[in-house]
Amino acid sequence: MKRLLTLVLWVVMTATAPDVVLAEVNRTTANSGNVVLEDVPEIPQAIRDDLRRYQNVRSASMLDWMADGSGLYISTRFAEVSQIHRVDQPGGTRQQLTWFEEPVGSVQRQPDSDMLAFLRDAGGSEFSQIFLLDPNNGAYRMLSDGESRNGAIVWSEDGQMMAFQSTRRNGRSNDVWVQTIADGNQAELVLESPDGSWWGPIEFSPDGSKLLVLQYISVNDSRIHLVDLESGERRQIIGSEGEPNADDASRYLAYGFGADGEGIYLATDAGQEFAKLAYLSLEAGAEPQILSDEINWSVSGFEINHGGDQAALVTNEDGISRIYRMQLPDGEPQRMDSVPVGLISGLAFSPDDQKLAMTINNATTPSDVFVMDWSGNQRLTRWTYSEVGGLDTDAFAQPELIHYPTFDEVEGEPRKIPAFVYRPQGEGPFPVVVSIHGGPESQSRPGFSSTFQLWVDRLGAAVVVPNVRGSSGYGKSFLKMDNGFLREDSVKDIGALLDWIAEQPELDQERVAVYGGSYGGYMVLASAVHYSDRLKAAVNIVGISSFVTFLENTQDYRRDLRRVEYGDERDPEMRAHLEAISPLNNVEKIQVPMFVAQGNNDPRVPVSEADQIVAALREQGSPVWYMNALNEGHGFRKKENRDLFREITVLFLQTHLLD
Repeated sequence: MKRLLTLVLWVVMTATAPDVVLAEVNRTTANSGNVVLEDVPEIPQAIRDDLRRYQNVRSASMLDWMADGSGLYISTRFAEVSQIHRVDQPGGTRQQLTWFEEPVGSVQRQPDSDMLAFLRDAGGSEFSQIFLLDPNNGAYRMLSDGESRNGAIVWSEDGQMMAFQSTRRNGRSNDVWVQTIADGNQAELVLESPDGSWWGPIEFSPDGSKLLVLQYISVNDSRIHLVDLESGERRQIIGSEGEPNADDASRYLAYGFGADGEGIYLATDAGQEFAKLAYLSLEAGAEPQILSDEINWSVSGFEINHGGDQAALVTNEDGISRIYRMQLPDGEPQRMDSVPVGLISGLAFSPDDQKLAMTINNATTPSDVFVMDWSGNQRLTRWTYSEVGGLDTDAFAQPELIHYPTFDEVEGEPRKIPAFVYRPQGEGPFPVVVSIHGGPESQSRPGFSSTFQLWVDRLGAAVVVPNVRGSSGYGKSFLKMDNGFLREDSVKDIGALLDWIAEQPELDQERVAVYGGSYGGYMVLASAVHYSDRLKAAVNIVGISSFVTFLENTQDYRRDLRRVEYGDERDPEMRAHLEAISPLNNVEKIQVPMFVAQGNNDPRVPVSEADQIVAALREQGSPVWYMNALNEGHGFRKKENRDLFREITVLFLQTHLLD
C-alpha cells in the first residue's frame, strides 16, 4: 500500500463563536486503486503474515446435480471470487467451469439437460443478469436485457420455460416474466407488480400451465398467488387480503406443488409463533393442513423429490439445523440423526431420487457438500474437503449458547435474549468484541467463522454474538418487537448485554468493542450514541447512519420493503421519530474511535450513509478510519478486499481495544 497524497481540508466547526480548524485527511489507495483508505495507518507486515492462514479458508456450496446424476455442480473459490465447479466423485478434483472477474450467483440447471442458468452482476451493484451456460464447452449467452435487476430463476418441469423476476418494465417494480428457451424468443410479462413489494416465481405446475408466485411484503406478511399462463389470470390463494402488515397478517412461504398439481406445500406462522410446514389444496375454500405441528420451531428448508412421494424437511431449532424425512402427501416428519450438528442448506435430490445432496457448515468446518444415501442406510458421504489454511480447527473456541436478561419483562420475569459466546483459553479477564447481525430480521447462528476464531486466537478476545429483539428464529412476536417506533428497544438489548458482560469475571467490561454490518452497522452507531462511555472501539460496515436519508436513497425496488420495517419517512410523525433516533443527528454523543467500511456501489445502504457519518465524526474531531471499496456493493465479495478489511480491523482493534 503506497502513500499517495495528503488532503488538507478546511472544516468549519459550529460553536458559540465559529472557529476555523485545519484538519488533515491522509488518503491512500490499495488493491490496484480499487480501495480508497482515509486515515488508516500503514498495516504492519507482521499483521499480514499473522493473518495469512485465516485469509485462506475456502468453502464449497451445493448448486445442483449433473443431469445423469454422476456428479455435482458446486460453488467455490480458487482465486478472488466464487465460480461454478464440477465434482465427479467424493473428494474429487474441483473442475472450474466459469472464470469471471465477478462472482457467480444463483445457479439453476435446466431439467433433462446440463445447461446452467446463472446470475451475475458487476461490482456488487446487485443488478444481476441471467446467463445460460453450456458446461461442456464453457459457452454462455445473456438471456436478460443487460440493464434491469433480475433474479428468482425457476425452470418448468420439461425445461422449455424459465420464469424469473425482473425490474425491466420500469426499473422499480418486481414483475414476473416467462421466457421460452429458444433462439430469438422474447420474455413475456405474466405478472405486473401492482405495488412496491417483492413478487417472485416459486414453481411451475407439473403440466406447465400455471405458475406459483410469492408476494413478499415483509418478514411478517407474505402471500401466495397462482397465475394461469394461458389466460393471464392471477388469483391469491392464501394470505391476508388487507393492508400490508395489518394485525391479521401472517407469513405464507410457498415451496412448491404436490405431485398431482392439486395442492401446494408451504410454511406459515398463521395462528402460531413459528412457521410450520403445511399442505393446501387448491380447491376453493380449503384450509392449510399443518404437517409439522409437533416441531415447535420454524421450517428453514423443504425439498420434494422428483417423484413427489418423499421430502426432506429442515428446521431451525435455537439456531441449529435439524433434518427430517417425510412421506408425502401427509406423513409425519421423522428426524434423521445421521447428519452432524450444524447448519444445513442447499438440499437437492439426485435425478433418480436415490441420493440427497446438501451443504453442511458448523463451528469447526466451513461449508462443504455431503451426499446422503437417501434410499438405503442414510449414510452420509463427504464430497468436498475445503481447506482451512492449515488452522487447527480442533483448537477452535466452541460457541456457547447463553440467555441474558434485558430491560423488560415476560410474565413477571426479565426477558431473556439469546447469544453465542466464544471464549479464549485461560482465565481472563478477556477483552470483548460484540458482533451484531444485520437484517434486521436475520439471526446469528453458530456456523464456521474464521473471523471470530481469529479474534479469539490472535487478539485474545472473547466474542459475544447476540440475537436482539427483531431477530428471526424465535417466533413472530419476538420478530416484531423492534418495528417502527420500537426501534431503539433493540439498542437497549445491547445495553443489557453490556450489563451482563460487567457481571462476568472472565470478561473485561473496560475493554469492549462493537462490530456489525448493514442494520448491524446502524446498531454499532446507535450503541456508540448511547454507550460510548462503556465502549473502546466500534466497527461499522455498510451501516445506516440516518434512516431518512437511507429510505430516500436506497434503490427503488426495495424501498417499500424497508419502510415496512423501519417506518415510512413520508409520515410526519414517523419522520420526526426516525430523525430523532438516527446516529447522524446524535453524532456529538459518539465519543469512541470508529472504523467505517463501505462498498461504493452498494444499492441497499448507499455510500452516502458512510460518507456523511465519516464527515460528521471528522468535523467534531473524533478519530475515524474509512475504507471505501470502489468495486464492491453491500459487503466485500472479492478476496483481496476481504483480506484488507480483516487486516485493518485487527490493526484497529489492537490500537483501540487492546491499547
